[in-house]
Amino acid sequence: MRLLILLLCCCASAIAAAPLKTAELLAAGKEPVRIVCIGDSITGVYYHSGGRRAYPEMLQLALQQLYPQAQVSVHNAGRSGDTTTGGLKRLEADVLSHKPQLVTIMFGMNDLVGTSVEVFKKNLREMITRCRNAGAEVLLCTQNSIVETPQRPCARLAEFTQAIRETAKDESLVVADCFAAFEAVHGADPAEWDLLLSDTIHPNMAGHKLFAETLAQAITGSSVSLQKVGPPTPALAHTFAKLKAGQPLQVLAMPPYDALITPAIKRLFPEAVVKVASWPVEGQSLAQLETSARKVRGAVQDLVIIAVPVELPLENQVQFHHSYSWIMNWSLSFGMQQWDVVAALPSAARPALSPAERRQEAFARRLIMAQDLSMISRNNEDDSPLAEVLAGWLLAQMSMDSAGHAIPPLRQ
Repeated sequence: MRLLILLLCCCASAIAAAPLKTAELLAAGKEPVRIVCIGDSITGVYYHSGGRRAYPEMLQLALQQLYPQAQVSVHNAGRSGDTTTGGLKRLEADVLSHKPQLVTIMFGMNDLVGTSVEVFKKNLREMITRCRNAGAEVLLCTQNSIVETPQRPCARLAEFTQAIRETAKDESLVVADCFAAFEAVHGADPAEWDLLLSDTIHPNMAGHKLFAETLAQAITGSSVSLQKVGPPTPALAHTFAKLKAGQPLQVLAMPPYDALITPAIKRLFPEAVVKVASWPVEGQSLAQLETSARKVRGAVQDLVIIAVPVELPLENQVQFHHSYSWIMNWSLSFGMQQWDVVAALPSAARPALSPAERRQEAFARRLIMAQDLSMISRNNEDDSPLAEVLAGWLLAQMSMDSAGHAIPPLRQ
């Protein structure tokens, strides 16, 4: 059935459309290029992608990689729960007020629940008209493929995917076919496709990178890879801001970091007031840790350190993926990240892992990267005590700029 849906949807994917003028502006690099991405929670910055960025922010990185000389800024106008009806109401305030040269539109995941296909297409056409009247180009985007649920059947999503493609064809627009990109991964390896998702409908950062690569290809005609782009730096911007301001710090940490974090911080900030709450893991299954993580968002903390023990068996990769991802999901604020969250690899605390444990850690590393979170780890040659590893990691984070480069010390 899924293959049939994909074949039916892909029949309209080859849409003849003129190249985007935005690509010419990017290549010229003579004037600022403003892009606004409007959509729902899949567009917006939420916990699914680490709470600091989503595909619009990654699209800016992709375009800067393709055009180093370009003056490009991408504004994220995603809103949780939104539909094309809501997007129309806020189009002027959230999109056109930025005077963009290009507007990307990605809706459908919420429309398919309560909006008819006819109204959906009508709303898309109205958005396109308003953007064009304001002097902006438009790029229509299909959304990712999803896990089948009663509320969002895959066949229903396929109808809306087809509607986006048909609207793009009718309006002579380029379409960024993210649905086809996700389904291409699914067709090659369903397990790899699963690793693009945070839940049944939302992509994680690995999925958002695929989004951004697909949009960049549609805009410029050139391929780009974001696979080597790591999480935002520094990892502890909120934590260090509070410490530098002399404010008390509230930490929630799994062992052994609950006992090590205070002395590690005091090596950098001797006068720091650090209050630590321990997140118990002894005797807990991965599913139980997932349940306890549900309490994190309702608590008060500035830093959360996740350290899932390697002793928890990787018996079922799908279940491990689900529980580990939701431990991270629930540890983050719903929208923009309000506190810092990092994950510690098991080998940081115990370097001598068995081959099976190393395979499990490698899988956990992929999940952490897909969440766009930084990791506490050690070099393979480093046999220092964990306290020293943690202190060194904190110092490195404090000495890092937003590009991930070490900040040189000031000359006396």
